Amino acid sequence: MAGSALRTVLLIGLALVVSACTSASAPIATATPGPREPSTTTPATARPASPNPTTAATVSGAVTLREFPVPRGSGPHDVAPAADGGIWYTAQRTGELGWLDPKTGQTRHIKLGQGSAPHGVVVGPDGAPWITDGGLNAIVRVDPRTSEVKLFKLPAPNVGLNTAAFDFLGVLWFTGQTGYYGFVDPRDGRVAVFPSPRGAGPYGITSTRRGSVFYASLAGDHIAFVDVKTAAATAIDLPTRAQGARRVWSDSRGRVWVSEWNAGQLALFDPGPDGTLGTWKEWKLPGARPQAYAVFVDDRDIVWLSDFGTSALVRFDPATEKFDVFPYAAGGNVRQIHGRPGEVFAPLSALDRIVVVTTR
Repeated sequence: MAGSALRTVLLIGLALVVSACTSASAPIATATPGPREPSTTTPATARPASPNPTTAATVSGAVTLREFPVPRGSGPHDVAPAADGGIWYTAQRTGELGWLDPKTGQTRHIKLGQGSAPHGVVVGPDGAPWITDGGLNAIVRVDPRTSEVKLFKLPAPNVGLNTAAFDFLGVLWFTGQTGYYGFVDPRDGRVAVFPSPRGAGPYGITSTRRGSVFYASLAGDHIAFVDVKTAAATAIDLPTRAQGARRVWSDSRGRVWVSEWNAGQLALFDPGPDGTLGTWKEWKLPGARPQAYAVFVDDRDIVWLSDFGTSALVRFDPATEKFDVFPYAAGGNVRQIHGRPGEVFAPLSALDRIVVVTTR
């Protein structure tokens, strides 16, 4: 993809933008209850592209989708907004952290170490990207100015690191798909790992404005509340059985949105004061066989999902309970979504591209 022109997605009128309203929500239910190893690397040569977006009219305003190529073979998995206006992305197949400038299309890569296989990336209170690296079984911090790489090694076994989120105290919490969760405290480098209450499955994780941490268990078909004071995790069942809760994201009210992979649904959990008891609602995504993978809540509390079944981004307005569908390149496989005010990012991991959605 180096030196290639920006790929533009054409969305024209309602022929390609599908709006669907659903009132089929489930009845409201009550839920039941290390050491550092520094190394330094050099960024790769920047790769330019030429943005040329096309705007599509939708029912609720103008939305622009642009697809930016990243170096071939990168396999961009997760993304996060960089403080300088760029986009960080994990290049899972090459063991690198990538950076994309959405204004110019330029990219650069930073090697994370031999055997690296990065999955998630989040930006910490220090402004640096922090990566969950399953290949290294470590949390990795990259200095955004010097590209210095620091590892926070986890004790054995390899937990299958997935994603991470910072709590209100600045502690990084992470999930491990083989049946673990844990934290890294950047203040002293302390690393702790705990077995999850129901074994394998911990996947997406989020921190709420109420000061709580929740993760989703894909294999365990539940979400879990993590008490940041005691580090204890409590499993919480969803109304739909065998739904495959995959990713979670919190809104400005501290509610938790869940993508249900197996059921093709979006779920909302409004936790009570203790975090474990609360109310649920669910909505089926449009289409015959939706597969809800990623979920993200933007700065206006609008919910975005990726649907593997239709190769599309799906927008949900909680106020109207309506879905809008925005197709992207077929077979792109968007596994995670993030953004900043006015923009939403989605990595097309199978096509070595990143979609940037301008929402206003």
